[in-house]
Amino acid sequence: MDQSDIILKTVNLGKTFKGFAAVTEVNLEVARGGIHALIGPNGAGKTTCFNLLTKFLEPSSGHIYFNGIDITKERPAQIARRGIIRSFQISAVFPHLSVLENVRIALQRKLGTEFHFWKSPSSLNVLNNRAMELLREVGLAEIAEEQTVNLPYGRKRALEIATTLAMEPELMLLDEPTQGMGHEDVARVTELIKRVAEGRTVLMVEHNMKVVSAIADKITVLQRGSVLAEGSYSEVSKNPLVIEAYTGSDAEAQA
Repeated sequence: MDQSDIILKTVNLGKTFKGFAAVTEVNLEVARGGIHALIGPNGAGKTTCFNLLTKFLEPSSGHIYFNGIDITKERPAQIARRGIIRSFQISAVFPHLSVLENVRIALQRKLGTEFHFWKSPSSLNVLNNRAMELLREVGLAEIAEEQTVNLPYGRKRALEIATTLAMEPELMLLDEPTQGMGHEDVARVTELIKRVAEGRTVLMVEHNMKVVSAIADKITVLQRGSVLAEGSYSEVSKNPLVIEAYTGSDAEAQA
């Protein structure tokens, strides 16, 4: 693959905690414009990898490249400004504001303007049109005025994705987007991720194999902090090493 098609790349990325290697020499290449899933049994190092990519953790070794630029030493805010946005970073943290107001605040952050809480709320109305566009994209336009606290769990995750999109990410990092959901919400959010990924790049940690098989273009399997296998779902699901790694895990129940 042409390196210009690679949006994110890690070279020998590692993280050690007091002598314990949580992540060891992870070499990851995320293709521009696709959905790349990071999977693995519990304790495989998936979340640690995400925390390294967004600089919530400092790597002990290796390098991270975004659009060919070494971002290994950059701070989380710098990473976000480059367009790497992790869903929970700007999730709907204002439960007693409306759905629309939450997206509007995310848009305000993108503009770099200050939070003028002492001003009339009408001063933010200039952002309403864009906020409504985003809500239509995630299927929440009809409940724009609803208080966020009243939303069912699946709708809150859809709102979280809308606030992520408000930051205009070049690379969206979704951490367990369907965790804790019932079947109906899982199906709805899976379809939503597939839809919003058009024209964007998504890297997701996901435990639900049905979700992964439905939408991931490429899958990287981690085990004990290292890359065990990589490829399409059909390739990794038939890999004897992957089958062995998942034996006895919750993957059997989800397959």
